[in-house]
Amino acid sequence: MAKLDFWYSIGSTYSYLTVMRMGDYARDNGLDVTWRPFDVRHIMVAQNNIPFRDKPVKTAYMWRDMARRAEMYGLPIRVPAPYPLPNLPLANRVALLGMTEGWGMAYTVDTYRRWFQDGQEAGSEPNLSDSLRAVGQDPATVLARAQGKEIGDALARETATAQARGVFGSPSFVVGDEVFWGDDRLDDAADWARSNG
Repeated sequence: MAKLDFWYSIGSTYSYLTVMRMGDYARDNGLDVTWRPFDVRHIMVAQNNIPFRDKPVKTAYMWRDMARRAEMYGLPIRVPAPYPLPNLPLANRVALLGMTEGWGMAYTVDTYRRWFQDGQEAGSEPNLSDSLRAVGQDPATVLARAQGKEIGDALARETATAQARGVFGSPSFVVGDEVFWGDDRLDDAADWARSNG
């Protein structure tokens, strides 16, 4: 089975389009996908790459483009969604903890659904607790662990690994040494994985 690393950061708007369809996409395309949450904001700040701050025309385009693409995929969407997310690192700490325990993908899908369909900011309440309860987790327990040093260090390591692999944005797909950036590059990444895996 072709292998692909899916690097995403809760806080990335376009990642909604990938997160909501990746499960079916991977199955339908014979892909073994590893979901890898990281802190894209850390990398973007380090690269002085803040794409939408003080750019109203570009921001308006992003929301319209996302609405068009969501319609193409048959995904419900309500834009503009709350953005940017002040608690992006916490949202990704929770996702990373969930990946180690088997509920990370379900949490990611649920938190994105609440963000882009219900207008609840990911990484903040009520999204955090509601998403955790929806995937069978106790919010108080998970949040206490997610805010601890162990998970903080783990997220920093994953972010450093992403940066070392050449990942600079979310969503990104990595196959071997090849990086494909953007939801619209998923097909290219899948083709590369099948041809070169």
